[in-house]
Amino acid sequence: MVDYKPVEHPEIKYTKLFINNEWVDAANGKTFLSLNPATEEVLATVQEGDSDDIDRAVKAARVAFERESEYRNMDASKRGRLLFKLAELFERDFERLATLLSLDTGKPFFNAVHSIKWCIDLLQYYGGLADKLQGQTIPADGNMLAYTIYEPVGVVAAITPWNYPLAMDISKLAPAIAAGCTVVLKPSEFTPLISMQNAALIKEAGFPAGVINIVNGKGATAGAALSNHPDVDKISFTGSLRVGKMIQRASADSNLKKVTLELGGKAPYIICKSADLKMAARLSLMACFFNSGQVCCALTRTFVHEDVHDEFLDIVKEMTKNFKVGAQFEESVFLGPLVNDAQLKRVLNYIDSGIEEGAKVEVGGKREGEKGYFVQPTIFSNVTDNMKIAKEEIFGPVQSVLKFSSKEEALRRANDTSYGLSAAIFTNDLDEALTLSSKLQAGQVYVNGFANGGVHVPFGGCKLSGIGRERGLDGIMPYTETKAVTITTSIKIM
Repeated sequence: MVDYKPVEHPEIKYTKLFINNEWVDAANGKTFLSLNPATEEVLATVQEGDSDDIDRAVKAARVAFERESEYRNMDASKRGRLLFKLAELFERDFERLATLLSLDTGKPFFNAVHSIKWCIDLLQYYGGLADKLQGQTIPADGNMLAYTIYEPVGVVAAITPWNYPLAMDISKLAPAIAAGCTVVLKPSEFTPLISMQNAALIKEAGFPAGVINIVNGKGATAGAALSNHPDVDKISFTGSLRVGKMIQRASADSNLKKVTLELGGKAPYIICKSADLKMAARLSLMACFFNSGQVCCALTRTFVHEDVHDEFLDIVKEMTKNFKVGAQFEESVFLGPLVNDAQLKRVLNYIDSGIEEGAKVEVGGKREGEKGYFVQPTIFSNVTDNMKIAKEEIFGPVQSVLKFSSKEEALRRANDTSYGLSAAIFTNDLDEALTLSSKLQAGQVYVNGFANGGVHVPFGGCKLSGIGRERGLDGIMPYTETKAVTITTSIKIM
């Protein structure tokens, strides 16, 4: 196993917009600051694109997608090799990428290492899939040859969040390229630096001009311009429910572009009385506190059977003492800072609301230190389903422990949410696992684990958690259009 180390004082070289394989300034001359969330110090001054820059990027992507372009006439296997080459560059620059990702987001270095590995897996998976999209030959009635082919949908807009910026970038870029699309990517304005470093590697890998364009900017300007642009054929967005609804409306009001939305969650974790409590407790904390709770599928509603509730609570309280809060590169840190001051205030407000509504703070509940956006890992007991901390997505290291008495009750309460992204069960009873997993309303259900399955397994939600799927074979299909071709023949072919 490779022992990766952070790079000391990494140079932040790329802060401009990446359009048509060139580094350019924003048309409006504006810039914004990128901060280190652990220290609140300025990392870099970044170009701030808006609608004019988005229009330039979309035009470049459209030219690259023209039928007679170099890219459109490229073999699918060669598109796959471009993704493999990018994966090789990620491996070459692994420690530098992980270091920049940690600086950009505040996530501990070990967490950033995990993200870079994930990106490499995604690039290799979709690189291998690029030349394996196969249509059907259909036995149609009469003297007819009928078949289908998968064509690229066109110019894709990708808008990615700040909690996993590079991983979400690649989750959208890799299947889009494998399918033959071109892309305009707008990363979050809170974590722009790692996406621009990725742009440099994209150019080095040999992607033709205009195939991938990356425009930093604010959601209200650059993001809105992408959502409303009439020459964008599809948009893929990961982020909040509020913005997801805005993008859906913009799609309808512009050119009815195809939309994939991966939005919020309020995931339940049902711990049955047959469960291995120590293992269930450890995984519940990992699933709630990883990335400082800034995870859309975080298992924040922990339903524990009444027979083991008190014992479980004692275990998680003791385990939480071992979770160190600190800056990205400190030794043994598990929880880094939240991404910015607004997120810090949001999480602290939710903690205050939990206390005001009668929940009991068992662990944490306060800001950690005076500098940086740190919050202590927090566990609430005595939580009821109608409390804000049990209903709304907090996006911070806050676990609510709730008691249940029967499987039927746990299932009803787990499903009593407008979200449906993820859910989990911990049990040693196979029948219990099968019954609950079949009835939980969620895009993915984890049994005796969390977020397992890798890049091969589709990910997405139901209800207000979104539309469509990413990853796996399902993840490439939204970037395609199915074309049916029928040819009249003189004889019966099939």
